[in-house]
Amino acid sequence: MLQFMRKHAKFFYVFFFLIIISFIFFYVGPIDKSTTVPVAEVGKEKITLEEYWRTYDRARNLYRDIYKEKFDEEMEKKLRLKEKVLDALIEEKALLLAAKEMGIIIKDEEVEDAITHEQAFTRNNVFDREIYLRTLELNRITPELFENAKRQELTLAKIKKIIGESVDLTDDKIPQISGDEKIAKALRQTALADKKERAIKSYVDGLKKQMKIKINSQLIS
Repeated sequence: MLQFMRKHAKFFYVFFFLIIISFIFFYVGPIDKSTTVPVAEVGKEKITLEEYWRTYDRARNLYRDIYKEKFDEEMEKKLRLKEKVLDALIEEKALLLAAKEMGIIIKDEEVEDAITHEQAFTRNNVFDREIYLRTLELNRITPELFENAKRQELTLAKIKKIIGESVDLTDDKIPQISGDEKIAKALRQTALADKKERAIKSYVDGLKKQMKIKINSQLIS
């Protein structure tokens, strides 16, 4: 069982990068894409330098929270953090383009529901519009910009769910685990989640081969 857990621990490592949604801008302010230099282009979509460094800072802070003082420049280089952040952003753009081609639409009601359930905008577990508007104002974000960002986040979640729903664990892939049923169930869920993430990764790799991608890596070296 321990061997299986070690084998699938990499899923949690990779998952950190897959959840780096670059479109939620807490504490950083909005992006003016018309005046920033693209570090990469995915089809007609651009990843600006500002967008990249904002996402990179979030990823670095995430790892600093996890590893504390152990997270230094040497560890960052070993993790290839800069490259992985750029890869994650490229994957996001590719998935958004694919979602558009598939006709995936996030309704206004879905965006509203997601925002009203954001813990940061609640008081006594109830959505407070005054807190919502004040939080956006403090971060120099307009409601329109934030709502568009949330729509993109929901779009990514929906297309990943569609891809993941095509995956299931066959009997020969289910680990043979005996003992505590709760642990066994958790490990089976981890195995399925791992398989879904690999399916998403394979799908994105296929997308990238079909798309024109231009990377200006010297801008982040």
